[in-house]
This record gives sequence, C-alpha cells and structure tokens, in this order.
Amino acid sequence: MTDKIMLSEQTKTRFDRELAKYPSDQRVSAVMACLSIIQQERGWVSPDSEKAIADYIGMPAIAVHEVTTFYNMYNQQPVGQFKLNVCTNLPCQLRDGQKALLHVCERLGVEVGGTTSDGVFTVQQSECLGACADAPVALVNDRHMVSYMSNDRLDELLSTLKAQAK
Repeated sequence: MTDKIMLSEQTKTRFDRELAKYPSDQRVSAVMACLSIIQQERGWVSPDSEKAIADYIGMPAIAVHEVTTFYNMYNQQPVGQFKLNVCTNLPCQLRDGQKALLHVCERLGVEVGGTTSDGVFTVQQSECLGACADAPVALVNDRHMVSYMSNDRLDELLSTLKAQAK
C-alpha cells in the first residue's frame, strides 16, 4: 500500500530544522529525524514517504528504505493508535516476556503483529528494549516504557489506554 504524498510546508520546516544541525555535505545524517517526523505526522512510513524524504534531503530512496527497515521503531504499515512492543529477548523471555506477549494478544484478540479491528491497538514482538532487570517490559508508541508487566499490570495498561482512545 502506498500513498502519494507531498510534503507540507510545516513538514519541510521541521525537516529544515533537522538538516541545519549538519554540514551541507552531510545532509543524509538527518534521515532518521526526518523518518521520525513523517511517522509522527502520518503514523507510519510508506514507500512514497521514503521517496519524498530521499528527494528532499538528496539521497537515494533505497538508502532511506534501508534505514526504515533496519530499525524496528519505524512503522512500515499503518498501526493502531497504541502500538505495544513487548520484549521477548532472552532476559525478558526468562522472566515471562513471551507469556506477557501472548497474554496481550489473547486479551485483545489479535495475533502477534496484528491490529485490533477497532484500530486502537497493534501488538508487536520486540527485541531488547534495554530494561532487562525490569522484565517483562513493553514500549508504548515507541516512547513510554512500562516495566514489571504481570498479567494484572498488562490488563490495567490496556484498560487505561483503551479509555484514552480517540
């Protein structure tokens, strides 16, 4: 799924702010910031968004795509209002990370990687989130870390987020 996009003046201004942080011959260094801006504005990074970024900052579209696909923080398809990344890397796995992931999926009625029919939640398996001592952990919308996620705490989190849904 692609969507033809044109960058708004507001988006270009935000890009320019990021580009100004680097020497003119190193504009490509702003690619991650530009991808984040697109994702904040649109919720995901489409192939056409990658192309628009590439054209704007002067790098090959495939190079932008390589960055998008390398990092799991960039959504390559539309996601729910709340994206939950549940860590299942070994330290979390040893402290029930997989069970936490399966509990969330069961509670929401989705498969791993799926989005609820109402578009509120997307559940994803995640690699290390860097909080091994606090396992199991999850990351909400790539910004808010939640730790020590027992089934009861996961249920509370889901209820709280559902109440905040637009």
